[in-house]
Amino acid sequence: MRTSPALARTLPLIGMYRSLSPVTQGCALMLLATVMFAFMHAAIRHATQHMPPAEVAFFRNLFGLFVVAPLLIRYGIGLFYTQKLHLHVLRAVLNVSSMILFFVGLSMTPLAQATAMSFTAPLFTALLSALFLGEVFRWRRWTAIFAGFLGALVILRPGLQQLDTGAALVLLSSLIWSMALIDIKVLGRSESTLTITVYVTVLLIPMSFVPAALVWETPGLDMWVWLVFIGVIGTLGQIVVTEAVKLADMTVLMPFDFLKLVWAAGLGIVFFAEVPDTFTWVGAAIVFSSSFYIAWREAKVRKQKRAAGAAA
Repeated sequence: MRTSPALARTLPLIGMYRSLSPVTQGCALMLLATVMFAFMHAAIRHATQHMPPAEVAFFRNLFGLFVVAPLLIRYGIGLFYTQKLHLHVLRAVLNVSSMILFFVGLSMTPLAQATAMSFTAPLFTALLSALFLGEVFRWRRWTAIFAGFLGALVILRPGLQQLDTGAALVLLSSLIWSMALIDIKVLGRSESTLTITVYVTVLLIPMSFVPAALVWETPGLDMWVWLVFIGVIGTLGQIVVTEAVKLADMTVLMPFDFLKLVWAAGLGIVFFAEVPDTFTWVGAAIVFSSSFYIAWREAKVRKQKRAAGAAA
């Protein structure tokens, strides 16, 4: 049987990937994920210029189901067994709220600026972890959190220019998404990753359909390709990130995440004639550096605790 040209070109890449160390594989997957998310955001930016953002969010969830469907077929109804249904529902509510806010914000603000504001999610997560999960932060991590939010102010520049409503919505989206991450942390103590993934995928479809139905506009033929692309690449991107995190520590992977801003800036220039200003780059660098420091510090504290436990 003859091998197709596309498959023939792919096989050497798969072999090369498998020959890499687990950490290098994780970095390669994280790099791929940044490209996937940047293109997804660019596609959302385009689609929301022609359709209501809430409707785009619905189709993102609907077509994402096709990626998760093989899991449902393979593992069956057992994936839905849970004693924490209320937390799954809460996570889905937070997830859909964050998603719609992000899509609306992205429809109103430049691609690079929206990407830069999304880097605040780890800052909010760290803050909420200290407030609600009892995680103890010392002055260095509190300083990093404070510096990160100053970076967000550099991007927004309130008082120096008219407040960018779209960027503010992305900031609010990051806050709500951080609440979802806290919920995921709690779920992760007793629920499998597959159960968490399947529940949120299934619940997001009806939850996002309700606001979409209120502003429904039947998509034109040219929009269907974009909607399928957004749903598939978004879900695949999440799977790729999950696999990357399994292979390498977040402190190793996080520097690659900043590349999302680089790709977003390039796509914004090419497709939307949006040139990021200096404030966006400087603010994003501050926010990202703060988030990276928090992740690095948390990893260091975990290692110290494990070492102390092993010594005892």
